[in-house]
Amino acid sequence: MLTWTLTPLQLPLRFTWKIARNASTTKTNLLLQVSGGGHTGRGEAAPNIRYHETPEGLQEQFGQLLAAGLGHCETLAELTHFLARYKPAAALRFALESAFIHREVARLEQSVPAFLGVSAPAGPVPTAATLPIMEPGEVAGFVRAQGLSRFPLLKIKVNRAGALDLLREVTRLLPGHPLLIDGNEAWPDADSLRQSWEQIQRLPGLRVRLLEQPLPATCAADYRALKGRLGCPVFADESVTDGADFADIARQFDGVNMKLMKAGGYGNGLRILRETRAQGLQTMLGCMVETSLGIWSALQISALADVCDLDGFLIVRDEPFGMVREEGGMLAAAKKE
Repeated sequence: MLTWTLTPLQLPLRFTWKIARNASTTKTNLLLQVSGGGHTGRGEAAPNIRYHETPEGLQEQFGQLLAAGLGHCETLAELTHFLARYKPAAALRFALESAFIHREVARLEQSVPAFLGVSAPAGPVPTAATLPIMEPGEVAGFVRAQGLSRFPLLKIKVNRAGALDLLREVTRLLPGHPLLIDGNEAWPDADSLRQSWEQIQRLPGLRVRLLEQPLPATCAADYRALKGRLGCPVFADESVTDGADFADIARQFDGVNMKLMKAGGYGNGLRILRETRAQGLQTMLGCMVETSLGIWSALQISALADVCDLDGFLIVRDEPFGMVREEGGMLAAAKKE
């Protein structure tokens, strides 16, 4: 029988993390650990309020899973069947599955990519770094303090009201720097986005690599109407759920941002990436605000992504695990899990 434990991680952040939906200065994630047969694996859950996930709710679900017999799942197939039956929140599902797999690869003396049947990253992985929503007057100091110019891509969090002014200041400071612009569903419909985007596109020095989820996931018809008309690739994030129709996703978007926390595990994450590729769409690998444990997990499958946005651990002050190192905007695993 395997032994599972859960430990809350109180994570102060290095700065206020503000996106279109909410703002925070701390985050509570959960560390899942499984032990048995002399081997241990760890996984991380980063609850996301967008999907009604809270630390307290995930802890309650974990207790229910233990009572239902989680410890008796001794193969990945058994665990997969068990989780499909009890349907925990995606972040908890990822933590459980990844911890189990990390224990398995330790037992088998194998790498995670080899276990999953995917290519390992060929070397350090370039990542975007994120600038949260802030007043334009704060941008220059933030860019300097965080050294954002060293990253090959910058991800700019925007809302409808402040997007133009924020992007004007970013492009003034870093003209020509490739940007990922993330709206987190801030615009209500296609018309409002078109009006804003016409102004944004005229900014001198603007270079947009992609625009991520500017409208709510419910606006499928609006996305279809906008497809190919904004002058840059538009990527889905919140629109991709477990039940997503990828043929329809391809009619709305040019790419998909897959996050393991949202996918609920390596297995489903790989399925999403393969479905995305099968539709001829670009792939992106994203993250929540996570420690280096969660980011280390994402790095294991990063060879499958065209774009990586894996800076979540850099947002955490006094990051506890040191499993990923960053230099010059490039990420590498510092040690095995």
